[in-house]
Amino acid sequence: MNGKQAAGYQAVDEIHNGMTVGLGTGSTVYFFLEALAQKVASGLSVTGVATSQKTIDLAENWKIPMESLNDVDRIDLTVDGADEVDQCMNGIKGGGGALLYEKMVAQASDKRLWIVDSRKKVQQLGTFPLPIEVIPFGWKQIEKMMQEKGYHPQLRLNTDGTPFETDAHHYILDLHLGKIDDPEALADELDHVTGVVEHGLFIDMTDKTLIGYPDGHVETMERKK
Repeated sequence: MNGKQAAGYQAVDEIHNGMTVGLGTGSTVYFFLEALAQKVASGLSVTGVATSQKTIDLAENWKIPMESLNDVDRIDLTVDGADEVDQCMNGIKGGGGALLYEKMVAQASDKRLWIVDSRKKVQQLGTFPLPIEVIPFGWKQIEKMMQEKGYHPQLRLNTDGTPFETDAHHYILDLHLGKIDDPEALADELDHVTGVVEHGLFIDMTDKTLIGYPDGHVETMERKK
């Protein structure tokens, strides 16, 4: 068992009968969905709310009952991955391109749980490129603005060289920052750029993080109240 499997499998212990569960996106979430599907097959009653079409496809294939975010009043718990998480449990997300829907589902959740492997635990955010989701109209102007700020933006592309599109049909600029000295200030700055739909800085948006290690053990980080 690797770190991703360990964290994903342990996360299913947080799921109880009758819960509405936000289902994240990514390779670690895959193992959580696999374990959740086994519980559902054994009689656990849950409703899932997905953060991406990829997750919808997986959940439906594994017979996990699903609803859209519009069709639920509230989500009890969302389980999602992260690309980086620091000691304050702030994170960078969006490597899979689902940052907007991930943040919307997290916002609608009573509790949030991240599952990551140990490589994602960092002292300082920023080594992983920070994605910003932008509308296609005028994206080059936003790219120019980010370049002038020294943020080293790069348009995310598909393997055929065409622009990657999110499920909401937006583009993504990945900012190669190296390090982020003040995540809160950068998040606030990006929140005020017209044309930036969302960014991948998740500040104060998880309550607990499960960190899986190659030997199979799992470390738990909890937000200080």
